[in-house]
Amino acid sequence: MQTSFSSMKRIIALAAALALGSLYAGAQIVSVTPSKDNCSIYQRTDVAVVLKGEWQNPIRQEEAKLDMLILSPSGKTLVLPAFWVSGESGSESLWQARFTPQETGVYKYSFRYSQPGIESVSETCTLTVNAGEGQSHGMLHTNDNWTLKFDDGTPYRGIGENICWESRANDDSKFFKDLHEQHDRFNYPVMLPKFAQNGGNFIRVWMCGWNFPIDKKSRFNNIRYTDSEGPMNESAVKRLDETVELCEQLGISIMLCMGAGENRTDENFFVSEEARASHRNRLRYIVARWGYSPAIAMWEFFNEVDNIQFGNRQHPIPHEAITSWHAHMSKYLKGLDPYGHIVTTSISHRDVIGMNDVPDMDINQKHIYNNTIVIPETIDRYEANHGKPYIIGEFGYEWDWSKNFDEFGDGMDMDFRRGLWYGLFCPTPVTPMSWWWEYFDNRDMVRYFNAPAMVNKEMLESGKGTFEPVSATAGKVKAFAVKCGAKTYVYVFNSGKSSIKSITVAAKGSVKELDIEKAQWGKASKCNGTIRTSIAPKSEKVFVIE
Repeated sequence: MQTSFSSMKRIIALAAALALGSLYAGAQIVSVTPSKDNCSIYQRTDVAVVLKGEWQNPIRQEEAKLDMLILSPSGKTLVLPAFWVSGESGSESLWQARFTPQETGVYKYSFRYSQPGIESVSETCTLTVNAGEGQSHGMLHTNDNWTLKFDDGTPYRGIGENICWESRANDDSKFFKDLHEQHDRFNYPVMLPKFAQNGGNFIRVWMCGWNFPIDKKSRFNNIRYTDSEGPMNESAVKRLDETVELCEQLGISIMLCMGAGENRTDENFFVSEEARASHRNRLRYIVARWGYSPAIAMWEFFNEVDNIQFGNRQHPIPHEAITSWHAHMSKYLKGLDPYGHIVTTSISHRDVIGMNDVPDMDINQKHIYNNTIVIPETIDRYEANHGKPYIIGEFGYEWDWSKNFDEFGDGMDMDFRRGLWYGLFCPTPVTPMSWWWEYFDNRDMVRYFNAPAMVNKEMLESGKGTFEPVSATAGKVKAFAVKCGAKTYVYVFNSGKSSIKSITVAAKGSVKELDIEKAQWGKASKCNGTIRTSIAPKSEKVFVIE
């Protein structure tokens, strides 16, 4: 009997399908085990998933991908990436999803595992979410130029500092190497509680070769990490787990600067589809592992991407390549992250053309050194030009670590305080964040977070998150005033050469001066539009009029 050509094609296709089915016959979801069946809103729930699949690298979603498919009580459909924990290809492996509900009611969820040629879906489970009692306000989101807001609508402003890494094993500071290498002092379990106790609530941290190096195998320049041959470095992942959980306990929000990991950031990194696919997998793991946490305030793609751009000054990476990359990755990250975390990136001092207007980048930011006086006008200009909140992600009196800061230590201290107060009186949702955290800790400057933190709390409570700039003058020196509800707050830094004797402000009532050292208001006196005072050169004062 003669077989037709079309029949032969069907036979070949069926044989290929049977062979493929045989190859992946073991790919399936074996079990789904939630840590709880009910919880409070904004409380983390873990779900362990055992599955059988085949891959070369379980971090590559092209080879193996597990998603939690969620139907919220209000009818929203969410897709939460899960992550590989342990186990080998071809045998049972353990995966985990970390889920934080943002609604009350009954959630329904299932899991979908996929790899080339096959897909497996689990049975549906339920999670009952109760209102809870003030355990968390949820995730942070953009609100306006002055504030962020939590899921429950509570307004927020960050009192921030860069605490980008823990002590390095071999620090490159010329004058402060011994200080920076004090491992028992400059580690997160010591630094973060001290920061929080003094009023700080926002930090910027790096993922890099010596801090949270999740995809680095060895050579960390940090005593806290150990060599690893796995898809991710277990010691680095564990350290970031612990730090995020510590920040949750302390009420500290994190701008997590994710960087590029172990990838070389040349032009190919920004334009190659292979490099982009690799970075998308890195982002997927980060969101799956730490996106659950209300302590994660912002995903930051890069530290000072303009310095990456001009790494080779003779052949800089084209602006278009970097802007296109950010447009692509921010859109991908928005689609990947079901919690809606804020997305940002940073420059040092050179704008990347077009990047401030990328639609899925929520907040723009830059770093300012040796020029703290321009912070207010810089914030105003960028917000006016690009219609987005603006943050000064780093600032300082001096950036050059080859200098001995002790030679101008008073200037460093003055600048530290000045930047914080500028932040409170400018339309930015996070105060400018100082650099050189070890140096300032050693000079007992952490205590100066207390007064801005106290005033910040008052401002938010009095104005219920509203800030209205008010006219104020102090001679030739710029004065700042902002009305929050029934209270008007005034700040002056005397950058002139002679003392300031009075401040004229468009507000009347009872005025009090702040003791910045003690974080306490003084006795009240009358104000009919003029505050009688004495502010010496290179000093500052804060007042409230009610």
